[in-house]
Amino acid sequence: MSIVLVGVNHKTAPVEVREILAFSDEACTEGLRTLVDGEVVREGLIVSTCNRVEILSAMARTQLQQGAQRIAEFLDNNRSLAPGFIGQHLYSYSDDEAVRHLFRVASSLDSMVVGEPQVLGQVRHAYSLAVEAGTAGRVLNRLVHHTFRVAKRVRTETGIAANAVSISYMAVELGKKIFNSLKGHTILLIGAGEMAELTARHLMNAGASRILIANRTEEAARRLAIEFGGETIPFDELADYLPEADVVICSTSSPHYVVTEPLTRKARERRRNRPTCFIDISVPRNIDPAISNLPNVFVFDIDDLESVITSNIREREREAERAELIVQSEVMQFQQSLRALDIGPSIGAFRLKLQELARAEMDRQRSRLGPLTPEQETAIESLLMATVNKISHPVLNQMRRSFETGDSDAAQTLLDISGIEE
Repeated sequence: MSIVLVGVNHKTAPVEVREILAFSDEACTEGLRTLVDGEVVREGLIVSTCNRVEILSAMARTQLQQGAQRIAEFLDNNRSLAPGFIGQHLYSYSDDEAVRHLFRVASSLDSMVVGEPQVLGQVRHAYSLAVEAGTAGRVLNRLVHHTFRVAKRVRTETGIAANAVSISYMAVELGKKIFNSLKGHTILLIGAGEMAELTARHLMNAGASRILIANRTEEAARRLAIEFGGETIPFDELADYLPEADVVICSTSSPHYVVTEPLTRKARERRRNRPTCFIDISVPRNIDPAISNLPNVFVFDIDDLESVITSNIREREREAERAELIVQSEVMQFQQSLRALDIGPSIGAFRLKLQELARAEMDRQRSRLGPLTPEQETAIESLLMATVNKISHPVLNQMRRSFETGDSDAAQTLLDISGIEE
């Protein structure tokens, strides 16, 4: 069996194309049942995210070209596109290249942000949909579970995900570094735009105990508060709530300072010198940099965050090189196991052929043995089968080793002589 992967991603297709090809969960299961026909495409799985739509399949080695063409046509027909519309955006991999690509995707080496953790969960979800559709067979089952193992190795043996590489995530990480943990601390989020929403998501994942949200448009603040379990506060009452905040993250479009030095000085007095971390991810800045002169007040702006992120990206790139070595070694191991899976039925057929030959010869020579009791018949049958198994054992082991190392000529010769197809 061969493995084929056909798809598009953020590197090969603009979002206008990716959104046309995207599959809902329901469309995914229905589409898989249409695509997997049991003849050309034997097994199938669809990974559909905002950054990629990829179809992973298993098919006979003799039908690689036909199978890849069937998948491309499926993508065109499934979205009622003109024939060949997506051809310029598609990539296609088979066998080693397909396995390597899947391992890299699940290990977040092929992501827009190297090291981001979401993609592994997306691959898991894609596999669960294929299982639900009944299109994940022995080959994809083995491949996907091996993929999970590779992703775990990359996470545990490299530091590819150890350093933050997004502004919103870095803001939360800085707050955690100041207080060791955000549990038991109050976070004040000023602003309710896209960056504030991303930050709120990271705060929730980081275990922030209390999130206060202030925004000039109260409805936007209320929406965030409902989604992330926060509390809305009136924007014009910041001075009253600022003393409660251990971490203040500001992300608004205001052209002026929202958090000023006098406002912070008064809040600090009420906090009785407890430390406060201010993180300004606004452009232009919304937090007066002068407040950094106050004792126990830590201030970071977007340039501070970006300099750390640039360093973290370089570190991730170095770790990615180590991860690529893990992927390469795992590709070799998987292909060995897949070849063993392929030769299994052939070895069984070869053993059965030898046993049939032995029984046929036994029947031909039976008249020479004269009358036998049932116990004698059974004993002769057992002796004959034991002899066949002992003689064939080293031959079958050599066949397995040949297939696992990719040198299948000797094994195939025996199959050809026996009249057995692989």
